[in-house]
Amino acid sequence: MAVDEAVRGQVNVREAPWYHPTGNEVALFEQCHARGLAVMLKGPTGCGKTRFIEHMAWKLGRPLITIPCHDDLAASDLIGRFLIQHNGTVWQDGPLTRAVREGAICYLDEVVEARQDTVVVLHALTDHRRLLPIDKTGETLQAAPGFQLVVSYNPGYQRMLKDLKPSTRQRFVSMDLDFPPPEQEVRIVQHESGLDEATAKGLVALAERIRQLRDRGLAEVPSTRLLIAAGALAVSGIDLREACQAAIVSPLSDEPSMVAALRDLVDATFV
Repeated sequence: MAVDEAVRGQVNVREAPWYHPTGNEVALFEQCHARGLAVMLKGPTGCGKTRFIEHMAWKLGRPLITIPCHDDLAASDLIGRFLIQHNGTVWQDGPLTRAVREGAICYLDEVVEARQDTVVVLHALTDHRRLLPIDKTGETLQAAPGFQLVVSYNPGYQRMLKDLKPSTRQRFVSMDLDFPPPEQEVRIVQHESGLDEATAKGLVALAERIRQLRDRGLAEVPSTRLLIAAGALAVSGIDLREACQAAIVSPLSDEPSMVAALRDLVDATFV
């Protein structure tokens, strides 16, 4: 895999990504950044972790490099590799190395999906050393001012599969993010989808009912992201129940009895 395929993108966030704080997370993150502390964002899928880090990159005026982690992500995808070109062999920095050199915020999304040997390369960047050794070139980089390492994962989902080692977890300041309280979630759904308040309240009420099924056979519960998608479809003219089927019910389950139960909840919510 080419190095550039490992990174979703480096952006200077010029326009403020809209984010509705649910607690003291903004101030806490600002203090972590000022002190060069690595941060772990924990929370369920679609609760706003990525939007939060985009908002903070804008607020702090730092470039943001986002890396989606997966099973095939190797250390060389983060650090870089030698490439053969027409004029010889040249070194190309990976996204993590670029972030270290340029003082960017480096965000590893769903970090536990990466291989353990890949995660180990982060260790020297998460303590007082703030170093990145590049074995292939013999170079050891000191992180530029403004560099910060941020990782995220879904502890509820990952606990059933794999988790971070304690030696890795204790290198991060942990911030627990969750779905916002109903009244705040209504405002978020309204703002992001353009829905009217009454319909947004209905979607949030539906989500609250479905989230109670978390331990009753439903592996994932509806995220705020799914509610926004349903709202956007409804605003575009799609029937509200059909929008809920496409954006909420179908993404959550394929099991017939569960799908039927979810449809019943949709019908009961939007009489």
